[in-house]
Amino acid sequence: MRLAASFLVAAVGLVGATHWRASAREASAEAAYPPSGQFVTVDGKRLHYEMKGTGPDLVMIHGASGSLRDLTFALRDRLTDRYRVTVVDRPGLGHSDPQDETSLLAQARFIKAGVAQLGVKDPVVLGQSYGGSVALAWALDGGPKALVLVGSPSMPWPGKLDIWYRATDNAIGRAVAIPLASAFVPDTYVRKAIDAVFAPDLVPAGYDDFLGTQLTLRRATLAANVAQVNALRAELVEMEPHYPSLGLPVELIHGTEDTIVPLHIHSQPLSQLLPNATLTVISGAGHMPHHAHAAEVIAAIDRAALR
Repeated sequence: MRLAASFLVAAVGLVGATHWRASAREASAEAAYPPSGQFVTVDGKRLHYEMKGTGPDLVMIHGASGSLRDLTFALRDRLTDRYRVTVVDRPGLGHSDPQDETSLLAQARFIKAGVAQLGVKDPVVLGQSYGGSVALAWALDGGPKALVLVGSPSMPWPGKLDIWYRATDNAIGRAVAIPLASAFVPDTYVRKAIDAVFAPDLVPAGYDDFLGTQLTLRRATLAANVAQVNALRAELVEMEPHYPSLGLPVELIHGTEDTIVPLHIHSQPLSQLLPNATLTVISGAGHMPHHAHAAEVIAAIDRAALR
């Protein structure tokens, strides 16, 4: 009885400490990285966006565990002299509200409806990593004039996701792992994870601090991200048979050393299914070529706009 009582007290204490620390870290993150743009509301949910520049419309969608800050760090401002660039936080990430439905199609429709309120119609859509999967869903639903997919998952892959996503693929795992990660994952671990995502390319100076990874560690953001990523493969299985129907211009950009979304599993076979696709392979590049090889990505955007 005493042992059981001791365990109960310890468990309650751990839960309380975890909640307190996670709440404190969330408050600190939101104070350090407040919304940088504006909001539009779609069906009662807020979409956070930044719009800058003049010219034809370009919409840019970030990847998993990120926010629009990844795309505004350096890439966006190299395009605003000739495009009106709208960069969005995907639902549940950054400062956009989470949706009840987390599918690629639901996200695409949410973003499409939000930017339409800003006068954006039939844009060129760039998606990086998971954001490219959302862009593909948008195209299958109708709307973009062209796509630019940067290191994007598009095909069902063999094997399983890493241990974090496997651990959070059920209600019990999420209830335990997400609060603990939010409260106790150290900054050093996050920086190593960013290094791994960029490898073999180097992380640009100042990127870690600008990105605001503390926002990603909020409990609601972690929950939204794992729900989206864990559902991704099954959604791509459903989407794959419809790719040959996409006649719009598609520019595919992929690094040969991308171990997060391997070239031979995704962009190479996708390029054979799309009737109007151009594949640019960047030798030696990792998963983030829009930073380390921005000139090639910008050239692809310009080609997509012209095509």
